Amino acid sequence: LLLDEEGLPYDEAWDITVRTLSFTNHTILPEALETWPVKLFERLLPRHLELLYEINSRFLDHVRRCYPEDDDLPRRVSLFEGDGDWKRVRMAHVAVVGCHAVNGVARMHTHLLKTTLFRDFDMIFPGKIQNKTNGVTPRRWLAVANPLLTELLIKWVGPEHGIE
Repeated sequence: LLLDEEGLPYDEAWDITVRTLSFTNHTILPEALETWPVKLFERLLPRHLELLYEINSRFLDHVRRCYPEDDDLPRRVSLFEGDGDWKRVRMAHVAVVGCHAVNGVARMHTHLLKTTLFRDFDMIFPGKIQNKTNGVTPRRWLAVANPLLTELLIKWVGPEHGIE
């Protein structure tokens, strides 16, 4: 939209995008991260694929300039994996590269993201991976937001259900 509809230059559109988006990661298992076939993008979202290739190219140029000693780093952090018919878009990598902050869902989860799954990204983007767990549960929110409804629920359901 920023490029095609608003006519912004790439760098300005990318800056707005990164400053606007954040990503909450819910898994530390590499096999649980979504990847989408490039063939699907070619068929259904060709403009998106074109933009992903541009983003990846610029990002990997940056990686090669900043970390020339690690020849394998560009492959590890690329937005794409595989070749030919097996080539896929790594959606979590897209999210990490295209946002201003990555949130783990708990302190330990965030630590594991930084030291395992997204270790390379944590090196490239120091401080981007953060722990912002707010700890608000629906029960706690209800108790503070609507004390009268909380009292009614406790009366009918009982305090043993942790509503208070």
